[in-house]
Amino acid sequence: MIDFHCHLDLYPDPQSVARACQERGLYVLSVTTTPSAWRGTSALVKDAVRIRTALGLHPQIAHERAHELTLLEQLVFETPYVGEIGLDGGPEYSNHCPKQLRVFERALAICRDAGGRVMSLHSRRASGEVLDALHACPGAGTPILHWFSGPLRDLDRAIELGCWFSVGPAMLRGVKGRQLAARMPIDRVLIESDGPFAQVDGRAAWPWEAVTAIPDLAKLWRIDEGDCERQLMANLAAIGKIAVSPQFQ
Repeated sequence: MIDFHCHLDLYPDPQSVARACQERGLYVLSVTTTPSAWRGTSALVKDAVRIRTALGLHPQIAHERAHELTLLEQLVFETPYVGEIGLDGGPEYSNHCPKQLRVFERALAICRDAGGRVMSLHSRRASGEVLDALHACPGAGTPILHWFSGPLRDLDRAIELGCWFSVGPAMLRGVKGRQLAARMPIDRVLIESDGPFAQVDGRAAWPWEAVTAIPDLAKLWRIDEGDCERQLMANLAAIGKIAVSPQFQ
């Protein structure tokens, strides 16, 4: 099945997790938090045909790693996937919001200048600002809002802007998360674990546990689980076609 947003390199034993994903036939988007981590993380899965490594600069450390934008600009031509990038409006990062925004805007411009990329985006407590930046940088690519938690008005705006969404079991545990997922276009949703950050039963979620979101999504979408799984696989195929499109090369 699918895990379209996890941090393979941040598990205690990333090699064994990567092997387990391969053995299970899992389609994975392995996101990174810094450009300097991209080559090493890619090497973990160099022989895995179903695992892709995204080039990221996480907003929570953007103020410390802004100098790595130069490396992001150099590496962006080696992958059609960029992530995790975005903004974090949590109070613990309020002092860094201006620098976060500058880094995010530059990352979007890099994607645009490279022909566009499939982007996995962080928007915690900053969904409006993320959408503003996307609107201001047309051509950056296809945005996939990971674990979207903004207000309904921002969800509706994101849908109008053509955004996709990745949804996981942790998000669907809450009433608001289920409300948001029910409103998302079912042909623009993928599933994720966000492991090892997201928790399952008090421990880090495994990539193969993203599939446990399917029963909840099926109920929200009022379809059976088999149809839900087929829809998600069709969505993954659509994103794959976007990623290999000549406009992204």
